[in-house]
Amino acid sequence: MRIVVFSAKPYDRQFIDQANRAAGCPHQISYHDVRLDAHSAVIANGAEAICAFVNDEVARPALTVLHSGGTQLVCLRSAGFNNVDLAAAEELGMAIARVPAYSPHAVAEHTIALLLSLVRQIHRAYARVREGNFALDGLLGFDLAGRKVGVIGTGQIGLIVARILAGFGCEILGFDPVHDPRFPGRYTGFGELLDQADIITLHCPLNPRTHHLIDEAAIARMKPGVTIINTSRGAVIDTRAIVAALKSRKIGLLGLDVYEEEDDIFFEDLSSQPIMDDVFARLLTFPNVLITGHQGFFTADALQAIAETTIANVTAFESTGVPLHAVDLPQGKGA
Repeated sequence: MRIVVFSAKPYDRQFIDQANRAAGCPHQISYHDVRLDAHSAVIANGAEAICAFVNDEVARPALTVLHSGGTQLVCLRSAGFNNVDLAAAEELGMAIARVPAYSPHAVAEHTIALLLSLVRQIHRAYARVREGNFALDGLLGFDLAGRKVGVIGTGQIGLIVARILAGFGCEILGFDPVHDPRFPGRYTGFGELLDQADIITLHCPLNPRTHHLIDEAAIARMKPGVTIINTSRGAVIDTRAIVAALKSRKIGLLGLDVYEEEDDIFFEDLSSQPIMDDVFARLLTFPNVLITGHQGFFTADALQAIAETTIANVTAFESTGVPLHAVDLPQGKGA
């Protein structure tokens, strides 16, 4: 099949080409660095499949253009699919595939890296030492051992995070509709977790129930000086409420690998221009905030798994009409 890859970076080409070669080069692949939307979708005319990333707009207008150009399959090189209009895809008879699990260790370990960097002020210490400043004032941290950590979302990533932190000697609280017997802690209600946790780490999908899950009301229940880490989806957090809580010092430390309005910021080099998002720019002014640009997934192991699963999805669709990891469509539901 012919595949058009949107939002393609050099590393995407490297790993997808490698996976295609390993499979015997069954597919013809072209790469484009533009994001998918209703305007750029025409690039895929004649391609049976396209490959999209988390910030591509797989909405009804784009899907309509893709469908008219002959596209039958949309492969997401991500686990989440909140950027896809599933009802429109079902109407158009298009299949949606995803990568349900690539390397949960990659995101989990990045979560721990953010947490440790903040708790021990590594990011600030690094900048000081580079300037020849070896003073320790202002770099006081705290032990993780004995702290209560609330893990919101105990799927594959949340479970690994919980296990790592249990190894540090933390008391682990969990909140998830599904209770995993392997969870190394105690499941609680959402409110109890907010009340008790010294550290809260988010690993839930983005859906209508989790949108702005951490809002002004949720923050009000948290302990003063709470630490919050988010490596799930940006819109799980109400950023304006977070900024207010940072100003009031209700939040002591904040680590983010995602941001709810990241589409026009992350994955691009904006170092030579001003940040136009005023809320994000305000976040960058806080010394107790550490932000990375959605790089939790970015390990060689994860990229290899993503590429291999993507090629497998296309190959399965070509031979059976059904991708290996299909996203269930809302059959019978229109827009």
